[in-house]
Amino acid sequence: MLTLSTIKQHNNDSVPSRRSQPRLPKTKPYHHGNLRRALLDAALEIIAQKGLPALTLRAAASKAGVSHAAPKRHFPTVTDLYCGVAEDGYRRLREYLLKRSAEQPHATSQQSLANLGIAYVEFAIANRGRFSAMFDSLVIDRGTAHPLEAAAGAAFDVLVNAISRCQDASEVRAGPARQLALGAWAMVHGLAILAVDHQLANRGFSSEDPIVLAREVTQQLYVGLRPSL
Repeated sequence: MLTLSTIKQHNNDSVPSRRSQPRLPKTKPYHHGNLRRALLDAALEIIAQKGLPALTLRAAASKAGVSHAAPKRHFPTVTDLYCGVAEDGYRRLREYLLKRSAEQPHATSQQSLANLGIAYVEFAIANRGRFSAMFDSLVIDRGTAHPLEAAAGAAFDVLVNAISRCQDASEVRAGPARQLALGAWAMVHGLAILAVDHQLANRGFSSEDPIVLAREVTQQLYVGLRPSL
């Protein structure tokens, strides 16, 4: 005979308990607006841990905790991801150069120029993976234009403007500031690459400290740039 209590018991037995229901695995959340940043950060981690050849869209997606298709919203190909890392690197380089310059507001134009060279080497050493990616062949050998060119130009203009200020102060010889900046960049960039690749040790230089050598190189650079007597 059915009673009210047995009906309630029957209904309770037929409805699965919430506690007994299996919990769905939690997925790593991300905000759509941050996906590009998350992928760039993941790419830099991969480069730092395993080197540039290890970077793929799938590896970046796994590191960022998103689906393997998610990167294509911002980076259709791995070359686009490389270029994104490089663009971000140039923007950060410009910010760092300007920050280091602002820290010495009373420096002469020539001192400011030297400080930029030292800051460039500092940035390279502190951001080895990022710096290497900025000049990797996958970034250079691309078939289409990319915003990284504007970012790279803005970073280079910091040096061009420093050369122009030195010229205005008669501390650097006359000539196209952009061409003089190219020579200055090539000299300091060469030292930065040697530092990043650990090629300065046991070479008989005055120091194995890249920053000490950067000070010496920038002094030699100024000797080459100063006006003729």
